[in-house]
Amino acid sequence: LIFFYAIGGFLAAFGLARAIFLGRRRPDRELTEETPARAKLRRNHLIFGLVHFAFGIVLILMTSGVIRYRIGH
Repeated sequence: LIFFYAIGGFLAAFGLARAIFLGRRRPDRELTEETPARAKLRRNHLIFGLVHFAFGIVLILMTSGVIRYRIGH
């Protein structure tokens, strides 16, 4: 049981960190101009970081019983 809490916390924490640190543009820290490839990479980091965050939260809520689920019914 603690395993699922740990995995959910890991997904939520690192997904949010990925979205915040790698998914946003910081023009004051960039040395080169924005290219379409870099914009696409940053957008992918933002989207998948938020997806991992959401999956982590759902896993924690399912493990704690807040969200009920039925398998095979």
